[in-house]
Amino acid sequence: MDELEIAKYHGAGNDFVMIEDLEGRVSLSPRLVAALCDRHRGVGADGLIRVTGADDADFFMDYYNAEGATAEMCGNGIRCLAKLVYERGLTDKTELAVVTRAGLKHVSLDLAGGRVRGVTVDMGTPSFARREIPMQPLDDETFLGESFEGAGLSVKASALSMGNPHLVLFVDEDPDRMDVHRIGPALETDERFPNRTNVEFVVPEEDGVRVRVWERGVGETMACGTGACATLVAAHLAGLVPRRARVHFPGGTLDVSWAPDDHVMLTGPAERVFEGTVDAGWLREAEKEVAG
Repeated sequence: MDELEIAKYHGAGNDFVMIEDLEGRVSLSPRLVAALCDRHRGVGADGLIRVTGADDADFFMDYYNAEGATAEMCGNGIRCLAKLVYERGLTDKTELAVVTRAGLKHVSLDLAGGRVRGVTVDMGTPSFARREIPMQPLDDETFLGESFEGAGLSVKASALSMGNPHLVLFVDEDPDRMDVHRIGPALETDERFPNRTNVEFVVPEEDGVRVRVWERGVGETMACGTGACATLVAAHLAGLVPRRARVHFPGGTLDVSWAPDDHVMLTGPAERVFEGTVDAGWLREAEKEVAG
């Protein structure tokens, strides 16, 4: 591969390597994605987004997590995509339709001085049936506000899908004091979740909830868009917050509302960090071996 033009964006500290590829010329292997996302020998990111065209929408978000596997949806990532395409002049629309592996998402841009200062995403409706999450046993029953034991924890928890699986833990202890780096991977790969799961550690706050999140295929991240939505829904059903509240992550705050039509709306920032070129020689070596 020749030199690769990339950009770095983040939404509330959840960061991404961004590649504009409207003509579909860039080929990405899992190994190359993982190498680009490596924080020591690569660019460093929680995931990678290749922005391509779409036949029946404005764009397609080709999203990969940091380990190189494709993933269904990323709420922070799609806001970064919206900022990139508008500010690069790839569209003049402020209402976008973006295809993801979790379906079509509608995105609204909030502008100030011709720049994107915030983005609202219609994240769709949550799914609660175990077979849709998926969570064993794969039936039509739900797991909401139930007792959950695993990785040494015994807490109330809810499981649901926002296009990807989430296990929301209502913890008594301050999440900052919890061993998320031990508990997170153990629950991510828990046999009850055949496709693995994202894990949220949640406590109530005066204006919403405070969360740490362990992302499937990534590790702990500074924020998670789908995790914010799953948390708001689960916390509302548990009687902790109204249908609209703020979700506080270590990287920043996201505003989430669960509308009367059951669609979950996610609002938050998107920031461009830098743009650059990845050397062709590095790309060739990265295809051979991924650090770590």
